Amino acid sequence: MTRQELAEQDRTFKQDRKFEQRYARYVTDRHSRLTIYGVDLGVSREWPLRDAYLTLEAVPAGEFAPPGPSAAGPDEPAAWTPAPARRVDTLLTADRRVLLRGAAGSGKTTLGQWLAVSAAQPEPGEGAPAEPAGLVPFVLPLRSLTRAATPLPLPQDFLPAAGCPLAAGQPDGWADRVLAAGRGLLLVDGVDEVPEAERDRTRQWLRDLVTAYPDNRFVVTSRPSAVGDGWLRAEGFAELSLAPMSPRDVARFISRWHAAAQAEPGLEEALLDAVPASQDLARLATNPLMSGLICALHRERRGHLPRGRKALYDAALSMLLERRDRERDVAARGSIDLDEESVRELLQKLAYWLIRNGRAEMDHAEAHDVLGRALKLMPRVAEHGPVESLLRFLLERSGLLREPVPGTVDFLHRTFQDYLGAAEAVEERDFDLLIDNAHLDQWEDVLRMAVAHARARERATLLRGLLARGDADPRRRARFHLLAMACLEHATQLDPEVRTEVEQRAASLIPPRSVDEAEVLADLGPVVLPLLPGPEGLHDDEAHAVALTAARIGGDAALPLLTRYCAELGPRTALPLSGNWHRFDTVEYGERIIRPIMDSDINAFVTVSDREQLDFVRQAGGYHSLMLDGDFTERELTEVQFTDTLTHLSLWNNNRIDDLGFLRRFRRLDRLQLVGCPGVRDVAPLAGTSVTRLVMPAHTAISVRELNALTALRVLLLQGEHGSCDVSALPSGLNNLGLPGSAHHLEAVGRLTELDSLSLHFLAEPPTPAAWRAVAGLDKLRYLCVDQAQLRALSTTGVALPQVTSLQIFPDGIHGQGDGLPAAEVARAFPGINFLNAARPGPGTDLTPLAGPPALRRVDLYQPVQSAEDMHADALGPQVEVSITPRPRE
Repeated sequence: MTRQELAEQDRTFKQDRKFEQRYARYVTDRHSRLTIYGVDLGVSREWPLRDAYLTLEAVPAGEFAPPGPSAAGPDEPAAWTPAPARRVDTLLTADRRVLLRGAAGSGKTTLGQWLAVSAAQPEPGEGAPAEPAGLVPFVLPLRSLTRAATPLPLPQDFLPAAGCPLAAGQPDGWADRVLAAGRGLLLVDGVDEVPEAERDRTRQWLRDLVTAYPDNRFVVTSRPSAVGDGWLRAEGFAELSLAPMSPRDVARFISRWHAAAQAEPGLEEALLDAVPASQDLARLATNPLMSGLICALHRERRGHLPRGRKALYDAALSMLLERRDRERDVAARGSIDLDEESVRELLQKLAYWLIRNGRAEMDHAEAHDVLGRALKLMPRVAEHGPVESLLRFLLERSGLLREPVPGTVDFLHRTFQDYLGAAEAVEERDFDLLIDNAHLDQWEDVLRMAVAHARARERATLLRGLLARGDADPRRRARFHLLAMACLEHATQLDPEVRTEVEQRAASLIPPRSVDEAEVLADLGPVVLPLLPGPEGLHDDEAHAVALTAARIGGDAALPLLTRYCAELGPRTALPLSGNWHRFDTVEYGERIIRPIMDSDINAFVTVSDREQLDFVRQAGGYHSLMLDGDFTERELTEVQFTDTLTHLSLWNNNRIDDLGFLRRFRRLDRLQLVGCPGVRDVAPLAGTSVTRLVMPAHTAISVRELNALTALRVLLLQGEHGSCDVSALPSGLNNLGLPGSAHHLEAVGRLTELDSLSLHFLAEPPTPAAWRAVAGLDKLRYLCVDQAQLRALSTTGVALPQVTSLQIFPDGIHGQGDGLPAAEVARAFPGINFLNAARPGPGTDLTPLAGPPALRRVDLYQPVQSAEDMHADALGPQVEVSITPRPRE
């Protein structure tokens, strides 16, 4: 490189650095304050992010492995524990690309603000995870990027497209240089706010960005049902869903809210007592938006709160629309002074236009047109001024409408848009339109709120319309019937016959038979609890799913049912029940649920997420299996009184532990799992311990060569689609191995002659022919886990593995729907197979070729799209048991 080129490079570097410092200050200032709904009665509507931000939790997609042998091996069900909820501030510690789902008001956009501000800091704050500090954040709200029918922005257009006022000052090529160096954090907010017809274009845009700049971090957010499972799985995105706030989260939120609002003494304590004591309030206070509204109304009404969601929204709207101006005398003489009812009607028109057009915002001309048509029907309101003046009034004084960028109008929050739009739909009697759009995620909350606004006969029309759609559409029957059931909580007056019809349809989906069905039912809340049966007379899958449903609903009302299940089923309920401890009072749940589980099976895993729970388990003593989720210190862990009894330990989401030496005190420790522990960079302290089984992400800083010091190690599961390892450096004594996304020198697996279980499904690229030959040479291999792409690659090699007796097959990319099961290739390559487990086999699956392997006795299929009859299961003969999960309903 010439001196001139070096000088130019140095000049570019300095320009970039100077701009990045300026940009970081802008991001910090722009995103470091939150809107606090309803507090603005004469005080600031915003509060500092550092004081207000509440770390929530997210649950990974596919929380439980499919039935049968897990991807960890036949003797390692679910790699010992299901994935617990993860703190959202540690998302990027474990995954570089995340698709985060969350309901309206659940905190998705706030999380984006927190990540942006954290990335803009040169170093992480005290106790904060290492990432994303030091990255360059690009905040990309899709509602703005898709506003016009123009291509989605390239990197050089990120700042102007997002409305950043510094856009003109960015050096030429700066964004490309940032991303090419892998220093970017792309925060893409609101896939659900993209019109459905535009979502494929949005996904292709994301694919192109990931392909061009693979080393950057990506966080994409969406409402839950806007995109299907696996929407970005092929691009390596982990899929997570924001969990409802636990009672402990709600209490922390209430305390922070009152501190930020400088509320009068006594109000905080009163509300902290009121929320857990009221089933209505506890049901509503499950996300930051609703919790904030409850706090604001409790303060505004001196402790008197409305009951139910509709009453809460009505009171909040009243507070925002009128009381502020009346009590603070904001309405000046001579200005526009509309009553609350008139303002609501105008806002309803705007909201309903957005909903009908599948939009999240409109330009001024569109808003002007909507209001102009409305004013022709409202002559007394029209007397207050021209359309433009009324629009300006709504933007400046309603508290609900805003102008995110000049010339554009949207609602302060999507929840208010849906609520007001639903009211307009009912006034217009657009019931057929509501029912016709019930399959679209953007209309789901609109339907619920329309039932709340409607009169008794109108509710009957809506609910029977939903039932009719479900009856006519078997594929989406559960969605329509459960949506009708969810609407019942808003139907204060309803024909008993209609209510019975809805409950009967929902009852046909009860008991649930899978985790997915349990989660859908849990979303309906306490109204489901009286419908849950058992445990007597239930199959194991039903009992597990019912227990999980009740545990996810949480609260005192769920405890009697869970107590019965715990007494009847004992340790079989350990996973769904202990993992939801945080949704209940610690001591009461501990005594009624956790202690009986511990007494019935000391090897059942108990999940502990705070010090109070740890103290409870410690006092119980003598426990063998424990999962600790959170920032526990070495001292807290070694204070427990079972260092002589603990055999299984899982550490999740711990930013404090950086030295594993303290584990030497656990003299019987056999299994260790490390997930989300970025400080752990050395496993050498485990040398000489009794640890034989280790599970950890491969993208930590730990070198696999260090694992050779663990002479007792027999099981090694390196998890993660983005990690890598050198197979030639692995300990030779392993008998169970799970490989991560990238495995160098895979053909060296042949030196691991003791292997009887091998999991390859995380590999980003199929094994080469040489690697397949090495795998085929493992004489002791009995269990193999692969994905469909790897099977297709195997078919081109002609290699067979007759020694394998158990085979597990995932779709490409693990999650999402697979292609048709390649049964002929399974029969050819695995002639000695005894057991087959396949997850989500797609259309075109024909099991007939599996009649060939003479030893085959069982085939388990998880979420196939076809029936057993359509897959020709009977061709396998009576000696082969074919099981489908969830079990088909009549």
